[in-house]
Amino acid sequence: MSQLFQPLRLDSLELANRIIIAPMCQYSAEDGSASGWHMMHLGHLALSGAGLLVTEATAVTPEGRISPRDLGLYSDDNEAALGRVVAAIRDYSPMPIAVQLAHAGRKASTRVPWEGGKQIAPNEPTGWKTVAPSPVPYLNEYDVPTALDGAGLDRIREAFVKAAKRADRIGIDGIEIHGAHGYLLHEFLSPLSNKREDKYGGSLENRMRFPLEVFEAVRAAFPANKPVWIRVSASDWVDGGWDVESTVIFAKELEARGCAAIHVSSGGLSALQKMPVEPNYQVPFARRIKAEVKMPVIAVGLITEAKQAEDIIANGDADAIALARAILYDPRWPWHAAAELGAQVVAPEQYWRSQPRDHADLFKIPQTA
Repeated sequence: MSQLFQPLRLDSLELANRIIIAPMCQYSAEDGSASGWHMMHLGHLALSGAGLLVTEATAVTPEGRISPRDLGLYSDDNEAALGRVVAAIRDYSPMPIAVQLAHAGRKASTRVPWEGGKQIAPNEPTGWKTVAPSPVPYLNEYDVPTALDGAGLDRIREAFVKAAKRADRIGIDGIEIHGAHGYLLHEFLSPLSNKREDKYGGSLENRMRFPLEVFEAVRAAFPANKPVWIRVSASDWVDGGWDVESTVIFAKELEARGCAAIHVSSGGLSALQKMPVEPNYQVPFARRIKAEVKMPVIAVGLITEAKQAEDIIANGDADAIALARAILYDPRWPWHAAAELGAQVVAPEQYWRSQPRDHADLFKIPQTA
């Protein structure tokens, strides 16, 4: 029996299997609002048979967007637009939907990838001044970010709360807080980007303080019967940076505060990172953290094959796997994995007749159908 296709609970939210569609930026929003592209893109993935769909990084403030084309959840228009997408998916898919709430910090105000991805200066028409824990730019040629003062921290914390409430109003099933890839919360965690001398900088306890405050605030604002979890970078891949042992301590603090899971990625904070990108390269981080916590651990990073994913779960390295580029390339990845592993998957009734003859029990079709 396939372990990948066993159900998994994130607090009270039950997933049909352990395949999670990871957040993947589409750079196709309009003033933070979901567009027709999101309707097609997310709707398509919601028919894939995965256990959970997580939207792309969704900014809690306009200046928290990575690019001017990023998705946001900071205005009534944003809420209504994403609500329409969620409602359409609900009509045709039972897949749970989560939103990844994010703030890009010093890595904000950039061009979309297909336009080079470099930072847009604050004096350019589509750019803005970035904020960060400390006035340390991501790259030397980037504008120096404004160090957040107490009022700035309060505004961002409250922005996460307001976005969480908007997510609940449109029927989102769970929230993943983005604490990875060199964005704002990760910037507070890492000593490479956090040079503060107040209670939010210096010691590990102090550097964890603001990310933990944001988690607590979101957890308190979102219904208790819906899960809140976090995505982390377990290592900066730079000497003297954030590392897996610090991540273990952070994970324990999060678990004590009611965190439903931890999604383990890595890197993104420094251009000096030396990352050995190869299949399963981040799985050892997930394994290390799983040994220390009881909450589910999600592994991600160059997981492309069904047997590879099955082994990660069967070996106890993680409780779930997340797919990003692999499911963009093959939006029916869960179908193909179920066929290979002898499991079943949910498919829309409109597609039942596509079931291959040599996998006659692939789809979970009611007996009365």
